[in-house]
Amino acid sequence: MGRLEGKTAIITGAAQGIGALMAKAMAQEGAQVLVTDVQDTAKAVEAIVSGGGKAQGMKVDVTNNDDLAAMVETATSMGGIDIMVNNASIFATLTPKPFFEISDEEFDTIMRVNARGIHQVMRAIVPTMIKAGGGKVVNIASGTFYYGPPGLSHYTASKGAVIALTRCHGRELGDKNIQVNAIAPGLTESEGIANNSGFDMARAPTVASRSIKREMLPEDLLGTLLYLTSSDSNFVTGQTLNVDGGKVNI
Repeated sequence: MGRLEGKTAIITGAAQGIGALMAKAMAQEGAQVLVTDVQDTAKAVEAIVSGGGKAQGMKVDVTNNDDLAAMVETATSMGGIDIMVNNASIFATLTPKPFFEISDEEFDTIMRVNARGIHQVMRAIVPTMIKAGGGKVVNIASGTFYYGPPGLSHYTASKGAVIALTRCHGRELGDKNIQVNAIAPGLTESEGIANNSGFDMARAPTVASRSIKREMLPEDLLGTLLYLTSSDSNFVTGQTLNVDGGKVNI
């Protein structure tokens, strides 16, 4: 039996890359997964189903309350909401630049999707989780919050907000048997980052700064994800776990 057998999980931003891999890993552990994204989720769903897993896909904008209501309705028809993974984020398409070159519009877009999107998702799904007697929430933050890399001030601010929301939501929902935690990845060689030359200058220094001297792969996140979405973490909430090869020690 898988660690997530009988559970229903939602993951946002899962049409490709890290999100798609996470969705597949949860399905392999027995969860039926609702794969959501603003992009077409068909490829990610097919990868799960062809491997014997259970999944559905739907288009969801995490800043659109109507989309989120439909997401909750779909998940409820699948069995409920036992697990919520807030992965949707704008990062791989960014061009690093000095903060004084970031427009108000770009700053607001990053904050709206990366931070407010989690607020909106949580507001939508928590009543269903409470009614069911509890659940697991995992937010995808970023190690950038701890060291403030140049050129990504808006992204770093948004992920600092994710860590703050994780702490606050964990505190507010603890007595509802809902554990809320976050993963802070280091620079990860996802398909989106691999195709963005804007991050080339960061690769070698990042590897050099790690205790584990290699590039970080999306697969490096899966063990922590499964820990935080399973019963193994039932007494852990409000925490952010760094998965970065030892770059940041806090």
